[in-house]
Amino acid sequence: MEILGSSLDDLRRTRSSVKWRACPGDAIPVWVAEMDSAPCPPVVEVVTEALRRGDTGYAWSEPLVAAFTGFAARRWGWEVAPARVMQVPDVMIGIEEVIQARVPTGGAVVVSPPVYDSFFGFVAATRRRLVEAPLGADHRLDLGALETAFADAGMGSAYLLCNPQNPTGTVHTPEELAAVARLADEYGVLVVSDEIHAPLVHPGVTFTPYLSLPEAGRGLALVSGSKAWNLPGLKTALLVAGHETGHGLHEVVTHGAQHLAVLAQTAAYEHGEPWLDQLLGEIVERRRLLVDLLGEHLPEVEVAPAAATYLAWLDCSGLGLDDPAAAFAEQGVVVVPGTRYDRRAEQWVRFNVGTSPEVITEAVRRMAGVRQGAVAAG
Repeated sequence: MEILGSSLDDLRRTRSSVKWRACPGDAIPVWVAEMDSAPCPPVVEVVTEALRRGDTGYAWSEPLVAAFTGFAARRWGWEVAPARVMQVPDVMIGIEEVIQARVPTGGAVVVSPPVYDSFFGFVAATRRRLVEAPLGADHRLDLGALETAFADAGMGSAYLLCNPQNPTGTVHTPEELAAVARLADEYGVLVVSDEIHAPLVHPGVTFTPYLSLPEAGRGLALVSGSKAWNLPGLKTALLVAGHETGHGLHEVVTHGAQHLAVLAQTAAYEHGEPWLDQLLGEIVERRRLLVDLLGEHLPEVEVAPAAATYLAWLDCSGLGLDDPAAAFAEQGVVVVPGTRYDRRAEQWVRFNVGTSPEVITEAVRRMAGVRQGAVAAG
């Protein structure tokens, strides 16, 4: 049975999250980063049983910490000391709290666009100065741009590393990450690595946790099972401190984590790897399907190479459209405009392949309507 196999009609009937409810009419949503997946059975079992028992109190983090550290050791060879792990409500709340606690008022935060759009919003919410160090044309970290940005940001600033990178799907190498750590030490910058997509590296690809590197001892990392097991509605995450630093947060920050989320993610880390492995194979198949369909129906659109995530970064400049995302919306397909991730990415969009072949096929069929529209306008 496929994990990503629901029909379009079934999804419209059974899904009530923002992904499906926020779209107008019969529009196809391939935008927000949640999957149209069948649930992981061990997660269903543990959450259902907790509700049945009335076990709906406040969260206790120790089982989740143990489950994650075991998963990290098996999956990535990363030995995490439980004492260095702290529970937080979710990844971005954890990042916001770190910025408030560790970056002085008036300080700066560096980001590398194209990057997760919430980075921009949360930096703005903390009232810190934003400094950009764009990725290179190959969608890899540009160490020269980073050094310039770190010098601009100054001592005591922070760098929000997206590892793996959203929306490009780039998986940073150990050499790249070690170079980032050395630059951060030289310029007095705190690296905060968002590793929420870490379990979603594609088969045969090696993921390197930032804190697994000896050079990264002064950094912090945020992890969660919410993307990999499609649990964004069950919120919790873990903040991991490098071996040369502490979390720097008050204990009260732990209070927002959800008990059912802790139970769900514990079950996922402990018993959900077979489900995850099947999912990863299906994600690669869905990505290949998208590439093939675009090649047939919209050959002007180029798909950036990716080694992780269920997100595809599409270059639509060959279509000659003023606003590709708006043009696709007129055809009944909701994607995310590239400018959400990089103000320069006016001809890019992000497409979520974490769905069924039927949804992807129908989405591309509709998207191809922009060509007929362009011909008619001409």
